[in-house]
Amino acid sequence: MLKKERYQLLIDYFIQNFPVAETELHYSNPFELLVAVVLSAQCTDKRVNMVTPALFERFPTPESLAHAALEEVFHYIRSISYPNNKAKHLIGLGQKLVRDFNSEVPSTTEELQKLPGVGRKTANVIVSVIYKQPAMAVDTHVFRVSHRLGLVSPKATTPLAVEKELVKFIPEKYIGVAHHWLILHGRYICIARSPKCQECNLTHLCKYVSKPPHLRKDSPKL
Repeated sequence: MLKKERYQLLIDYFIQNFPVAETELHYSNPFELLVAVVLSAQCTDKRVNMVTPALFERFPTPESLAHAALEEVFHYIRSISYPNNKAKHLIGLGQKLVRDFNSEVPSTTEELQKLPGVGRKTANVIVSVIYKQPAMAVDTHVFRVSHRLGLVSPKATTPLAVEKELVKFIPEKYIGVAHHWLILHGRYICIARSPKCQECNLTHLCKYVSKPPHLRKDSPKL
């Protein structure tokens, strides 16, 4: 099967079965989404959503976060992974938004990556979800699913390499939603350990399930 055909079958499946796919993080404005995505690094969206209501109530703006005490931010996010580092990032993020961006969330990946705690993945999420730009954020789910379904080359061993291959073959108008298709498929079906292949409707495309169990080799790890 040609790679172009593989992508088309995948897109056709998701358009038919999951035409609407969105982030599972809860937010009401760009600032809140930015904070939530920073907190979600190596942490589940479910856990982040448990923490952010109280955090957003206490720190509703970049200004309020910029003037926060480290100990207080830590208190609100202490159940999140790496709370000390993330508390520092959030305060620095608030300060830089106020100082350099007039308290507005930047609309380019280049500017977003100047903020503390914001890497390429987080920046791509923001410009895709908030600003509707054709950006593909590659997290562990996207990375794993892309390899298992044969969407990317085995030589694509970094998030950036996977991102480049995905945006090359996915039509621009679908890149934003395709990011969520792959994330949600990886989160609920194509999970890292013991993937639910019996529940998957994409096994006809899957290079992972097509091999005998003793020969299966999973994708490179992020």
